[in-house]
Amino acid sequence: MDITTATCTWTEHTLRTLARAGYRSSGARAEVIDGLAELGCSVTAREIADLLREKGSGVGLASIYRALDLLDRLSLVQRFEVGEGVARYEPAHPGGEHHHHIVCGTCGKVEGFEDEGLEQAIHRLSDRVSFAVAAHDVTLHGECPGCRGAD
Repeated sequence: MDITTATCTWTEHTLRTLARAGYRSSGARAEVIDGLAELGCSVTAREIADLLREKGSGVGLASIYRALDLLDRLSLVQRFEVGEGVARYEPAHPGGEHHHHIVCGTCGKVEGFEDEGLEQAIHRLSDRVSFAVAAHDVTLHGECPGCRGAD
C-alpha cells in the first residue's frame, strides 16, 4: 500500500512526485534533495554546494540550481528572498505546514518562526480583502541577540 503524503518524509514525497511527473532518477538531483533535507530551513544553493563538497560530491553549482528550479516549479521547495539579493530555499512539506523568517540586518542570520496568532490574523485579513490569498510569506528584519549584545 502506498504511504500517504501526510506520513511520508519530504524526501520520499519529493522523489515520488518527481517520478510521477515523469522525471527519471538523477544522482545529482537526489544529492541536492538529500542536502536540502539535511540543511532544512532557509539555505542558499551555495550552502547546498558546500555541504555536498564536504561529503565528497562532484555536483556542480549549475546542477544544483537546475535541480532547485525544477523542485520550485513542482512546488516541492519554497523559494524566497530575505533582502540580501540571494534566493533561499527550503522543503515545501506536503501537509502544507510552513513557517516564516526573521533576519538579522547586521550579520545576516536567518531563523524560522511559527506564530499561530499571525496565521489567524492573515486568515482574517484574507476574509476582508478582494484577493483570494493562496499563499503568504512573512519576513521580519531586526537584530539577533548576538549582534544586539555586541554594542
